[in-house]
Amino acid sequence: MPFPRGKKPSVTAGSKIPKLRGKGIENQEEGPQVKRSSSPPQGAPKKRTAFVDLTNAHKVHISLPGTKKKNSLKKTQKKKATSTVLDKNEANLKKSGSISPESQEEEIQRGEEETPVEELVVVEAVPPRELPPHLRRPQIPEEFDIDSQQQDDPTLTAQYAKEIFDYLKAREEKFILSDYMSIQPSLNAGMRAILVDWLVEVQENFELNHETLYLAVKVTDHFLSAAPVNRENLQLIGSTALLIASKFEERCPPCVDDFLYVCDDAYKREEVIAMETSILQALGFDINIPVPYRFLRRYAKCVSASMETLTLARYVCELSLQEMDLVPERGSLLASACLLLALVTKELGGWSPILVFHSGYGVSELVPVVRRLHSMLTSSPDDKLMAIRSKYSHKVFFEVATIPMVDLDTLERALQ
Repeated sequence: MPFPRGKKPSVTAGSKIPKLRGKGIENQEEGPQVKRSSSPPQGAPKKRTAFVDLTNAHKVHISLPGTKKKNSLKKTQKKKATSTVLDKNEANLKKSGSISPESQEEEIQRGEEETPVEELVVVEAVPPRELPPHLRRPQIPEEFDIDSQQQDDPTLTAQYAKEIFDYLKAREEKFILSDYMSIQPSLNAGMRAILVDWLVEVQENFELNHETLYLAVKVTDHFLSAAPVNRENLQLIGSTALLIASKFEERCPPCVDDFLYVCDDAYKREEVIAMETSILQALGFDINIPVPYRFLRRYAKCVSASMETLTLARYVCELSLQEMDLVPERGSLLASACLLLALVTKELGGWSPILVFHSGYGVSELVPVVRRLHSMLTSSPDDKLMAIRSKYSHKVFFEVATIPMVDLDTLERALQ
């Protein structure tokens, strides 16, 4: 409540005054304020302060024992130093007035000779050491450079694209297979083709990447080449290989229950996990196997192939997964042969020099595989293996499965 002007607020009994702490104000009792005297009352102990009264701190100079002597010594030393410097300057001025400029130069030179000068150590430039061959960047001619337009896109790693595919091609030597059906008494090439056809259906239903399908087939072949298996476990091996490939290639791979569902609950969860362990141990946990699909996309970029031409080559390459006699072929060689067959079918020319540079294969090396692929396409299809043909008969894939294949004479002329 505001107080009236000209009147001081009176303190009544029972009213409270807020206590202030931390500002040098002692606790005050209730009642009227009384001015205290500066001197303490008689008989009261003297007031103790931590250092000094804070209100008079700027007026008090704290003197500690031994500081006066040190300060006085410092002041006298400063005075002596300044006096000696002034005396030397005056003496130098007097000398400079009486000495000729030539003698001054001589004295300066003598002083320079007398004063010790640090010797400069001259370090010879060391020529740069040459990099070892495996660390040198490959020299790409300008007419064969297909990655210069993507230099500003960090997701494409255009600076290392050639080296990456050279590395993948070098790794193919580690994963070369042979016809392993001789060690599989209960299996044959037809059963393997049926398994691949089923894997294509699963890949399409789960909408997995094509790299996942190719890697799953490779993992299956490598496991089957390691030890004989029973016919009843063939589907378990294929589904588990697709699970491993999904974990390696997919951002969101399907779970174990999804693969149990597509197998119609023919296997248990423990069996899938145990088979996964067996496959990984058989492959030494190295599942980064180069697949033909990666090389196919790279080589199609060399000739700026259209999406329809690339899809036709993909159709031929995916059909080759079912052929047992094409299992020993390298993925880069198989991809080159599929692309060459697609280029000849679409009348887009043959194997150009830029393809020879990036693939490392000449036409003569591709001829046997191209002929084998052509006979595969022209032969009558098996009614049990229609998943790939029906897949590429869709409009999404440009209906490339319905395109008539080039005749053998035209193909032979192109191969020559």
